[in-house]
Amino acid sequence: MDEPTTYTAFHGHRWLANGELRPLLTQVKAQLDELDPHLPLLIFEDRGGRQVDFNLRGTLEEVLEREAPLPRRAGPGRPKLGIVSREVSLLPRHWTWLEEQPGGASATLRRLIDEARKQNPEQERVRQAQTAADRFLGVMAGDLPGFEEASRALYARDLTRFEKHSQAWPEEIRAHALALAAPVFQASRSQEGTDPA
Repeated sequence: MDEPTTYTAFHGHRWLANGELRPLLTQVKAQLDELDPHLPLLIFEDRGGRQVDFNLRGTLEEVLEREAPLPRRAGPGRPKLGIVSREVSLLPRHWTWLEEQPGGASATLRRLIDEARKQNPEQERVRQAQTAADRFLGVMAGDLPGFEEASRALYARDLTRFEKHSQAWPEEIRAHALALAAPVFQASRSQEGTDPA
């Protein structure tokens, strides 16, 4: 089972809150009136590092109902799978092959994706961490000194260089970037430990 999705909120360069969506929105909403309106309030989804916008107008109950509604109790039958529809462009021969598979095109695509994710879970975890850290840094540190070098160090899996080039950044941005990138640098350290002398 997948881990729950967590979010992190920043007000300017200051870390504000972290957690699953409902608790996070509750914490942010409680602090909203005390925040400087001239500084941006940015919320990031931790797994992918994407910035997410939420409408925080209204009461806490209205915000939670609109942005993080509780799951509705389903009746008998198939449970809701959380399926998201998006367009996929394939050549005619690909569609023909997919339609011939048991369960149809959608089920086959889901099965192929799940199998690919299981083939090298460590590599997938590192790639996902690099992407999440890079997206976060692009928004929060893109104009800070050493950003380009730190970004290169992230993809080179070089913790020492990353720390060196991010040294002048606000501590909370640096700490969150390191937390997002932890699987990248852990994988690098374990590879060093297995390299022959």
